[in-house]
Amino acid sequence: MMTEGEVAVLDYGSQYSQLIVRRVRELGFVSHLYAPTQLKELNKPGAVILSGGPRSTSEVDAPDVDFDALRALDVPILGVCYGMQLLNIKHGGTVKPGVTREYGPARLIANDSVLFKGIPADSQIWMSHSDTVQNLPEGTKVIATNQDAVPVALQWGEACFGIQFHPEVTHSHQGTKILNNFLGLAAGRLAKFSIASFKEQMIERIRQEVGGREVICGVSGGVDSTVLAVLLHKAGIKQRCLFVDHGLLRKNESEEVQAQFKEVGVPIEVVDARETFLGALKGVTDPEAKRKIIGNLFLDVFFGAADHIEVMAQGTLYPDVIESATSGSIASKIKTHHNRVDRVLELKEEGRVIEPLAELFKDEVRALGEALGIPHRALWRHPFPGPGLAVRVPGEVTEERLEICRNADAIFIEELRRSGWYEKTWQAYAALLPVKTVGVKGDERSYEQAISLRAVVSEDAMTADWVELPHEVLRATSHRILNSVKGVNRVLYDISTKPPASIEWE
Repeated sequence: MMTEGEVAVLDYGSQYSQLIVRRVRELGFVSHLYAPTQLKELNKPGAVILSGGPRSTSEVDAPDVDFDALRALDVPILGVCYGMQLLNIKHGGTVKPGVTREYGPARLIANDSVLFKGIPADSQIWMSHSDTVQNLPEGTKVIATNQDAVPVALQWGEACFGIQFHPEVTHSHQGTKILNNFLGLAAGRLAKFSIASFKEQMIERIRQEVGGREVICGVSGGVDSTVLAVLLHKAGIKQRCLFVDHGLLRKNESEEVQAQFKEVGVPIEVVDARETFLGALKGVTDPEAKRKIIGNLFLDVFFGAADHIEVMAQGTLYPDVIESATSGSIASKIKTHHNRVDRVLELKEEGRVIEPLAELFKDEVRALGEALGIPHRALWRHPFPGPGLAVRVPGEVTEERLEICRNADAIFIEELRRSGWYEKTWQAYAALLPVKTVGVKGDERSYEQAISLRAVVSEDAMTADWVELPHEVLRATSHRILNSVKGVNRVLYDISTKPPASIEWE
């Protein structure tokens, strides 16, 4: 249910749509994504933002907006990229299909406007579009242009704006300030967002939703499942936490996870399924086949251990919800594995699945964890994929290959922690490549494995850039791996971005 006074972001399918929500929350206000078709359902929003999108307004079935309903809200309106083009058309203007796509940095030459108050007259912005506005309706103000004098910001009336660039991305240097200026037009009407108050709301909501039923919660020791388990514990409901050890974990991970949950006061049950998983993966080399085997088997083991389930809790985050295109049909379905298993879907349809974290981003989950008293080390643990080391050991997964990967990975993480680089990275790991290379050890030739190190920075894993680690960190890591991990004679460092590469190897 919508919060009165929140900032409603109409999602036209841009890859950056959820970043608008994120920036608004960072500015201290409640915000959520909605499909454009949900406009009439909005209950007294404080402001409305129309996102960008991959479509063209000139297409026959282009995503639209009920302009009368939008204006009837009588709140500040901001159109971003596609949103600006759509607003220009609705006010009586036209849009010209672009011959080429403009993608990347450009200059913002700002005029005197409340939208650009306090920012330099010339600053960098980030473009991602092909179409451009052509004929401007009567009364339209051009409040900014690019370096070629092309309009990139328009104003209609006192509180309706359109900008061709993306203020939500960090490449638009004054983007957050521009959003803040826009939201200032609704001062006093916007609902405030804070993790502390949100925590109490979540706890009360969980109590009401669960009642006297028992909740089954799968935990991995990662940030999301740890925060979820502690949140449920604080709500005082009846809870069982299951930790499935599938044999694809990092070095000493099972022991560390058990110690972590003991520290936060949440009992967990460990399900040892190592032999089952390794047996099922024997001889399998195709990455998709491995993922499917692990995913299905994990659910079989989990549901088998859980037995009868009254309520199941999932640690789904807001980016997972959006990437599964649950905000509408316009967004591309980037992730298809979330909640697509029949048994989980049945529970959801029966109202027996709760997802308390589904409104939060990763950084907000960490802030919630701090409010719940969870130790810092647990909250800043790097993300770890569900299939575990199977996606970091391309080719067949064997105990011998897993052990090599574990030992190399442990050394890399130790060196990152020792040098202070662990928390400066989003995710880091060592992968065992499915190749052997010629080397020299002692006075003899060797024919052994190659390890690839990877460290990336990211916001919620949608895109990622490799970390420029100091040479001394890489040198120390390589030296230790080559001297202490049996079966390795070469260490590489992966400098691929996402896209085109993925964060994991498989």
